Formats: sequence, C-alpha cells, structure tokens
Amino acid sequence: MSAFFPFTDPATQRTLAGAILVALGGAPLGVMLVLRRMSLMGDIIAHAILPGTAAGFIIAGLSVPAMSFGGLIAGLAVALLAGLISRFTAMREDTNLAAVYLLAIALGVLMLALHGSAQDLEDVLFGNAESVDANMLVVMGVVTSVTLFVLAIIWRPLVVESFDPVFMHSVRGRGGFYHVIYMMLLVLNMVEGYRMVGTMMAAGLMIIPAAAAQLWSRRLTGQVALAAILGITASLGGLWVALIYKIPSGPAIILATGVIYGISLTFGRHGSLRARYFPFRHLER
Repeated sequence: MSAFFPFTDPATQRTLAGAILVALGGAPLGVMLVLRRMSLMGDIIAHAILPGTAAGFIIAGLSVPAMSFGGLIAGLAVALLAGLISRFTAMREDTNLAAVYLLAIALGVLMLALHGSAQDLEDVLFGNAESVDANMLVVMGVVTSVTLFVLAIIWRPLVVESFDPVFMHSVRGRGGFYHVIYMMLLVLNMVEGYRMVGTMMAAGLMIIPAAAAQLWSRRLTGQVALAAILGITASLGGLWVALIYKIPSGPAIILATGVIYGISLTFGRHGSLRARYFPFRHLER
C-alpha cells in the first residue's frame, strides 16, 4: 500500500467504492433532511438502528443481511413508537423521539457489551470501512440504486409537501404516504452506511455535505449534485487519513466533512462569513 495513495489493493478499493456509494445515496436524502428541517431527526434515526444491528450480530454474527435487516426494523420501530406515543398522549413527538432513541442506544450498547467484544462494539459504533467485502459492496450498490430510483419518482411531491403541506393536503396529494417512503429510504441508507462511519455518526455523511452545499447553491438540483461531490471528497480524504494513520474510519470521514463545512461557512456564496461581510460588488447595488 502506497503511503501517498493507499487505495492500490482490492480491499482498499472496495472500501473506497463503498464510501462513494454511501455518499451518492445519502446526498439527496441529506438535502431533503435539511430542506424539511429534519436534520436532528436523521441523527435520531441513525442512533435508533443500534439495537437492531446488535440483535442481528448476536443472532448471525457479522452478517450483512442480518445486521441490516435488524437495523431497518429497529429504526422504523423507534419512529413508529414515538409517533404512537405522541398520538395517544400529550407529549410532543420530538420529546418522545429523544427519549426512545436514548433508550435504544443504551439497549444496543448493552447487547453488544454482553455478547460481543470491545472491538465489535467499536466497529458498530464508529465504523470499520476496511471490513467492506464484495457481498457488502453489492448490498450498498443495490441500496443506492433503489434509493436514487425511488427518490426520482417521489422527488416532486416531496418538495411540494416540504414547501406547502397545506396545498398538498388540499389537493389530496398523499403527502404522508411519500413521507413514509422517504423515512424508509432514510433508515435503509443509515443501515447501509454504518460499516463506513458507524451507527453513532451515520447521519453525518448525509447532513453535513448537504448543509455545506446550501452555502454554495440555492437550486435543489445544484445542492444535490454538490452534496454528492462534497460527500465523496470527504470520504476520500477521511479514508486516506484513516488508512495511513490506522484510526477508525467513521470519525476520520466525519471530521473531513467538518473541514469542508468550515470552508463553506467561511467562503460560500450564500450565507457565509465572506458573503455577509465581504459581498461581491455587483450585489451591493
């Protein structure tokens, strides 16, 4: 493995391909999360998949289908449970989500601590990109392809429902139906990305590039494309650092997105420090 380009052997090339797939699938989902002001919801769901992932690990070991299916069921169950509690009690949904997902984290960590090793716990929480094998890469490819295909179909009603839910309801646009589909895609991609960045930070690769993209473009299509490019760039840089210095991949990738976000906050075209205090001359008129 080259010290300057560590992606020369098949294992690291699979790792890089997996990171690109996760970034491509997460970009439009992250843009929609930011648009719908659900960024914290994404983080909650990412944490909520932990007990299901742990259950899959306990039952079938390091089995991608088992851990992915368990995480998917757990994420959907937490969102559904929080919604039911809000419906039949006076508690707000955000409060219930916070309570339920904290309990889910505690349960997942306890399950892994009792039935796995310290390394297993670290891999699930913080990711282990080097463990991506051919089967996992196929799963990532399928998830990303399905995500992009389904989003292309429901993108317009999702956008309309985000900007004007009253209009969507008035024309019987079934906004709730599209929201449920979107949430399922969100959970699926959180589960897909846990091997790269871990369950603790699975939302970071979606939300931070999307937030950075908003500082450069006002068009949704531009934000989606830019979020994908920024996510891939951060994955490449984070994995490079992780492989060279032998550190967990998850924190390295998320910190790389943080660097990109910091640059965007400083120099972005819209809403950045530069745009606020040093606007272009033609914008001053």
